[in-house]
Amino acid sequence: MSSNYASSNTPKRSAKRSRVAALLYVEAGIVFALGLWLTVLGFTHEEKEMTPLLAEIGFALAGSAGLFACARGYVNGKVYGRSPTILANLIAVGVAYYQIQGAFYIGAAIILSLALPTLYFALAIAKEEG
Repeated sequence: MSSNYASSNTPKRSAKRSRVAALLYVEAGIVFALGLWLTVLGFTHEEKEMTPLLAEIGFALAGSAGLFACARGYVNGKVYGRSPTILANLIAVGVAYYQIQGAFYIGAAIILSLALPTLYFALAIAKEEG
């Protein structure tokens, strides 16, 4: 193999990997922001159940960390972020479906605008590199 071929096809330089990583960073930021919002909500509202609220905050922070780790995997050319990325975005599509059923169309549009391109690029990368 020539060095030109190897340097032009490294996983770190893939445009699709960069797109997936950027979308995952955005998703991680949004999930983290939701966790922070739930934390503020816990301090500002009197009518709340603490155990479910703490569980939701914990899951939001863990989900944000997981999405961030997946993004780092894509940036570094690793394969450990592929399956969780695909699974998380398939779950997001399901969540959007239920939001559509509940007539919360703006929420569904936001989720789908992030989940579908991320899912497409993640599956394309898996097909190319797998």
